[in-house]
Amino acid sequence: MTTAQQCDGILSPAAASALESTLSTTRFLGAGSGGLDRTVRELIEDYAREGRPPGHRPMCRSRADATPSRGINIHFRLYDWGDLYDDGTDWASQGRYLYEMGRETSTNNESARIFVGCSSPRMKGSDKQPAPIESVLSFDRSLQGSYPENTPATREAFLTILHSVTLTVVRELGCEGDAGLTETPVFTTKAWRGKQEG
Repeated sequence: MTTAQQCDGILSPAAASALESTLSTTRFLGAGSGGLDRTVRELIEDYAREGRPPGHRPMCRSRADATPSRGINIHFRLYDWGDLYDDGTDWASQGRYLYEMGRETSTNNESARIFVGCSSPRMKGSDKQPAPIESVLSFDRSLQGSYPENTPATREAFLTILHSVTLTVVRELGCEGDAGLTETPVFTTKAWRGKQEG
């Protein structure tokens, strides 16, 4: 399968290139289908119910046609305010970087996360209390494999892929102002709470 077929074919050109770079391939084991529609439906249903539901299948799963196997998974869920990372924990010492995108965005070489708030006519009550939506990209390596190096290039590739998928989901939901996301990802880092930049 080709890069263009991954993630329901919704990746931007920059995200498709980032996926190839991240997984060091242009050939994939499968494409999957229906993840976008299912994820949008699940987020709407989850927001309408009491409490937080159990997890759902990934919206997107891409696997390199290579050995050792490696891939990425992208999940969406509703989050609680306590799930945000910027709580004073010293995440910088663990190699996680904070970015100026959405309510909160962070990444290292294992996973990237984007938190947004969505006000949408498709989510009843979200005009008063925006739906808290989190998207997560996780790098999936085999037992014999390794994570990519924790470099700006790795982190920006993760964010490029996740931003592209997240932007498509919030637009499908009809989130006001694209839930605060810009047309292209923002790679400007900022200091964690209580830390000085630099």
